Amino acid sequence: MAGDVGPRALEGSAPTDPSTHQLRLFLLLAEEMHFGRAAKRVFMTQPAFSQQIRSLERRLGLTLVDRTTRTAGLTPSGRELLPEIRAMVQAADRLRQVAGERVRTLSGRVVIGSFEAITSIHPIPDVLEELTARHPGIEVEIARTSFADSAATVLSGGVDAAFLFPPVPPGIQTQRLAEMPRVVCLAASDPLADVGPLTLSRLNERRHIGWSPEIPKVWRSFWSADPRPDGTPARYTAHQIAEFEPALTAIALGDGIQLPPEPARWLYQRHGVAYVEVTDLSPCHAALAWRAADRDRPIVSALRNAVRTVLDRDR
Repeated sequence: MAGDVGPRALEGSAPTDPSTHQLRLFLLLAEEMHFGRAAKRVFMTQPAFSQQIRSLERRLGLTLVDRTTRTAGLTPSGRELLPEIRAMVQAADRLRQVAGERVRTLSGRVVIGSFEAITSIHPIPDVLEELTARHPGIEVEIARTSFADSAATVLSGGVDAAFLFPPVPPGIQTQRLAEMPRVVCLAASDPLADVGPLTLSRLNERRHIGWSPEIPKVWRSFWSADPRPDGTPARYTAHQIAEFEPALTAIALGDGIQLPPEPARWLYQRHGVAYVEVTDLSPCHAALAWRAADRDRPIVSALRNAVRTVLDRDR
C-alpha cells in the first residue's frame, strides 16, 4: 500500500478517525464506480460528494480512489480496506438497531415534572401523546412543580425530565419547544389595565411581587425583567412567593404585578386580575429539561425523539 499513501500522511500528520457518513459514501462509490452516479443516489452534488471522499482519504492518510480514469476505480489500499470499512458501517448499523430496540421496549413508570400548568401549552400535549404512542408500556406520571422547585427537582433526580420555562441553572440541559410573548399581570382595578399595549417604562412605578429566596437568581431576574432595558432595577414587594396562585391573590388586591407567559391569560383567569401586552418585554419559551448527566438515558432519549417528531410535524 506504500504507493497509495495520501498527502496527509506525507506531511507527517497523524490520521484521524473518519465519520460513519464518509465511510457510507465510500461504500456507495465502490459500488457505483462513478462519482456522478454515487452522488445522485444520496442527493448530493458531485463536488460535495468528491470533497467528502477526499476528506476521508486525508483522515486515513491513504489514497483510496484512482481518479486517473473516467470511472472511479479503487486503489490497492481502497480494495484492501473495503472489507474493513464495510464491517465498520455494519457495526454502526447494528448499534443503532439495538439502541432503537432498547428505546422501543421502554416500560414502567416515568415521572415528568410540569411547571404549574405548562403541560396544557402546545405542543406539550402532543409530545406526551407521541411518547405513549411509541412506548405503550410506559406509565406517565405528571408531577406538578413550582417556581422554587422546578429546576431543583430536575437536578435532584426527583423527576426523569420536566417541562419548564428557562432560564435554568448549570447542570440542566433543555430542548426548546415553543416561543411565546410575556404579558403583565396586574390588578383589574389598576388604571393601566385598560390602557395597553404597554412598555416596561410604564411599569417602573409598579412593584413586582417578591420571590422566595429559594428560587434561582437567574430565574428571578429574567421573570422580573430586572433590570429593565433602561437599566432601572425592578422593585419588589415584601411577599416571598414560590407559586403563581398566591401571586394572583396578591395581584388582585393591588399589591403588585408579575410578568408571566402570555398563555397565563387563559390558564389563570381570575376575578380581579387583568393581563396586558408589553411590547418591549423579551419573549420566553417552554422547554423539555433534563439533568446533563441523564442525556443518554433511554427515557430522556425517548422524550427528545418525541419532541423532534412533533416539531417536525408542525413545521
